[in-house]
Amino acid sequence: MAEIKPETSHDERLLVAEETRSLAGNRRLASLDIFRGLTVALMILVDDAGGDWPAIAHAPWNGCNLADFVMPFFLFIVGVSISLALKRIPSKFEACKKVCFRTCKLLFWGLLLQGGFSHAPDKLTYGVDVTMLRFCGILQRIALSYLVVSLLEIFTKDSHEDNFPTGRIVAASLLLIYLATLYGTYVPDWEYVVYDKDSILFGKIQSVSCGVRGNLNPPCNAVGYVDRQVLGINHMYHHPAWRRSKACTDDSPYEGSLRQDAPSWCHAPFEPEGVLSSISAILSTIIGVHFGHIILHLKGHSGRLKHWISTGLALLTLGLTLHFTHLMPLNKQLYSFSYICVTSGAAALVFSALYSLVDILERKRMFLPLKWIGMNAMLVYVMGAEGILAAFFNGWYYRDPRNTLINWIREHVFIRVWHSRRAGVLMYVIFAEILFWGLVTGGFHRFNIYWKL
Repeated sequence: MAEIKPETSHDERLLVAEETRSLAGNRRLASLDIFRGLTVALMILVDDAGGDWPAIAHAPWNGCNLADFVMPFFLFIVGVSISLALKRIPSKFEACKKVCFRTCKLLFWGLLLQGGFSHAPDKLTYGVDVTMLRFCGILQRIALSYLVVSLLEIFTKDSHEDNFPTGRIVAASLLLIYLATLYGTYVPDWEYVVYDKDSILFGKIQSVSCGVRGNLNPPCNAVGYVDRQVLGINHMYHHPAWRRSKACTDDSPYEGSLRQDAPSWCHAPFEPEGVLSSISAILSTIIGVHFGHIILHLKGHSGRLKHWISTGLALLTLGLTLHFTHLMPLNKQLYSFSYICVTSGAAALVFSALYSLVDILERKRMFLPLKWIGMNAMLVYVMGAEGILAAFFNGWYYRDPRNTLINWIREHVFIRVWHSRRAGVLMYVIFAEILFWGLVTGGFHRFNIYWKL
């Protein structure tokens, strides 16, 4: 962790909180800090309470639950921050060098957290078999979007005009590549080895029949096929959300043991932050950049809000129309175009609401914990969302590994008080995790201490 001065902030990406400023002056754009903090808080909520509240966890396949808004919100915030941080570019070479260096640091942290280190809260083992290392993840996707969109902003920046037309061309090109690959790629039959030691099929080879083109179902879509070919199936996510689907478990929508007659693909890995889906995810960041350009080029609050709200509603309408007419389902795993529209539209409306409350009406006090989290988002992401601090405390127990301080607090202070596991877990996450990190980051803010890459 390093100490930084308020005037030296640049958003290195979404989770790395930086000093985001408004065009009108040198004061911070507080609504963006709060939006970032809100998104980090949502991540903690859905990760730690989603198991008991499946309605807020990731949708098993088609659909869009609360957890499915987290990644697009992050990418949208990255886009807004890029436009503000790169509003002036004295030297394109220096700007590119900083962008590439920050991207490398993001990738390093992403791979580090993807290793055995990230399993620390549950298991007192910190090693990882590199032959099974997952290559992709949240920070890796953010790094790719940050790199591509930042370089686009740098090389198309004109000191006198907005570069939005170029952004539209790039966005259209990425969408065309995604759709052409998604619907045009032939997906053959494939097989894999089950590496889940808790499965009765451990070590056995499973075959999946496909031989189709343009299929958007779990086993035979082009997104999974591209990842199997590029990444290798051993380096993909081994616990995909589809394992909670009705086809795979009788406990659906809760996570449970796979049915004995479950389809063979239920045991297979799938990468929700894979190659093809990350290409389409760049669109979320490009949309965020456009919203940042509105801040730079429109001086009045009313003009900004009219543009943001109308764009957000248009995106929501388009996405929902595509979904309910069955032209393209909402799907986070595939990062479908309808999903981009709905989540970006929602991000636009949430950002507009926060901007109105915080930057116009100056109702900041009620959002202070979220603001502090947003200003120190990397700290909360690594130590809180990834569970590194919890790992430290869980490493000390009384006689039995389950008798830890964290488990005792969750059981005796929350679950037993509420006489309900679901309510107790929810209250624990809100007060003992999210509010806790709000207070911690508030203390760090008081002493101008921030974690930056």
